[in-house]
Amino acid sequence: MDVRDAVTRRISTRQFTDEPVDDDTLRELLELAARAPSGGNVQPWRIYVLNGDAMARFREFIADQPIEAGEYDIYPPKLWEPYRTNRFALGEAMYDLLGIGRDDKEGRLRQFAKNGDFFGAPAALFCFIDRKMGPPQWSDLGMFLQTFMLLAQEAGLATCAQEYWSVRHSAVRDFVGAPDDELLFCGMSIGHGDPDAAVNRLRSERMPLDDWATFVQ
Repeated sequence: MDVRDAVTRRISTRQFTDEPVDDDTLRELLELAARAPSGGNVQPWRIYVLNGDAMARFREFIADQPIEAGEYDIYPPKLWEPYRTNRFALGEAMYDLLGIGRDDKEGRLRQFAKNGDFFGAPAALFCFIDRKMGPPQWSDLGMFLQTFMLLAQEAGLATCAQEYWSVRHSAVRDFVGAPDDELLFCGMSIGHGDPDAAVNRLRSERMPLDDWATFVQ
């Protein structure tokens, strides 16, 4: 698989099989992903991995933990156009695939709650960052995570990056033993996508190039 294929095939997988992922594969992918660009070679990511018994214990633990206020805004308040429409259209496309109507609030809440089970994935990671780091280092996290997801795609694995976990930050920190000076940015589900799950047919649209790129003359 070349880079172009990995980029076009990667999706946010929202239903996994129970086929396991071995720790050696995860270690290899993480070590390779650490070659991602990092300003000044700071390498600000701090990663905690769940797999096997640890994942089973976490699922049991998190079931009794409440959702709380996040430590950062996942989206800016009162999201404006065209960003609001981009987000809204994706949600509607997903619920349409699942047969969940706009007025079915319980159905939408049930789907949202699947985030807390990593959509059934057998493995996951949590990405933290030192609280004293600034926006440039947060951009390094994005490059690290994207590099990991493309490498996972090449290795035949599916992923889903989840900022959802920012509203479970205290529970996650307690379970993985992260220090208080580290802030949870996101989690990521890792495993094998369920080919029969309707939700995995979702392909998000992208705005036309001319809407966001300017070739300066």
